[in-house]
Amino acid sequence: MTRTLTLSFSCPDTTGIVAEVSTFIAQHKGWITEANQHSENELSQFFMRVEIKADSLDFPPEEFNVRFQPIAQKFKMDAKVSDSAKAKRVIILCSKQEHCLYDLLARYVAQDFAFVIPCVISNHENHRKIVEAHGLAFHYVPVTPENKNAAYRKMEEIFRKENADLIVLARYMQVLDDALCRNFAGKILNIHHSFLPSFAGAKPYHQAHGKGVKLIGATCHFVTPELDEGPIVEQDVIRVDHSESAEDMAHLGKDIEKIVLARGLRAVVEDRVLIAGTKTVVFR
Repeated sequence: MTRTLTLSFSCPDTTGIVAEVSTFIAQHKGWITEANQHSENELSQFFMRVEIKADSLDFPPEEFNVRFQPIAQKFKMDAKVSDSAKAKRVIILCSKQEHCLYDLLARYVAQDFAFVIPCVISNHENHRKIVEAHGLAFHYVPVTPENKNAAYRKMEEIFRKENADLIVLARYMQVLDDALCRNFAGKILNIHHSFLPSFAGAKPYHQAHGKGVKLIGATCHFVTPELDEGPIVEQDVIRVDHSESAEDMAHLGKDIEKIVLARGLRAVVEDRVLIAGTKTVVFR
């Protein structure tokens, strides 16, 4: 597979950004394989993602970030450079439900997209055998009303020790505390089993059933201290009718939850998602 560098950034919108970025890459013999850009008028912000063949540059790929700094500073960019040779490290959190965890494990084994799972953390022991059968570390961190602070500090310790790039809540049925949300802002993805902003919080399928909805969905979003209010990355829906109970909807919803979480994770892993205030810019 061709090694690429991905430059992604946001900055105040102005003239000359694309010209300066592309000129810098061209001057160093860089071969652009993909480029996307977007101006968010309400925020007066500019967003861009550029993929470059790493071996086309006339300097070592590891130097790109340093060499690009004068342009980043000039335009006040919030920029990062990712190297396809270094797969993102994704820690999975789960509870008793297995469908999202098992789907991500299968995608990891197949390398459906490039990511590494350093470990799985759960507040239950149910999935230890399947996780360890994949050669992965399993951490049992129980969470009770009495030990929540200690449990979350333990998880934070694991995140830092494992140099996690992303944390994925694969139907992890606990609400993370504000400190975790702040310390890992923009790095925690959740799958919520409704089409947000409808039916936030607990038992969304029961809420949906009570309203007689004809579509149910799932939402992958970044986690913030405000429950189920984080910037949305991916969504999808399936049709239901009056004959389905809340339990039927929950069963049907598992497939859409898996798909939406995988799509969202892939987009973030590939640096296609940039946060724009309370929203996201997602380059396809």
